[in-house]
Amino acid sequence: MSDLKTKFDAALANSKNLTERPDNATLLKLYALYKQASTGDNTDKKPGFSDMVGRAKWEAWHGLKGTSSEDAMQQYVDLIESLS
Repeated sequence: MSDLKTKFDAALANSKNLTERPDNATLLKLYALYKQASTGDNTDKKPGFSDMVGRAKWEAWHGLKGTSSEDAMQQYVDLIESLS
């Protein structure tokens, strides 16, 4: 786990130094994986229709419900590596 946490922390740092900004779908995936890895399942109230950005983030994170923290960390690391 500590090796994975180290890789995850490095991927977080690398995400700020990508040569090209990822598309919105990829950014949502990164957000959802980060939240799942760091917080766990989404228990927040779903935002209303007027908050389209918040709603998109909520749905992306909610879609990962049941994914373990370790799996989310590994998926985040793999996605950042594919973008680098």
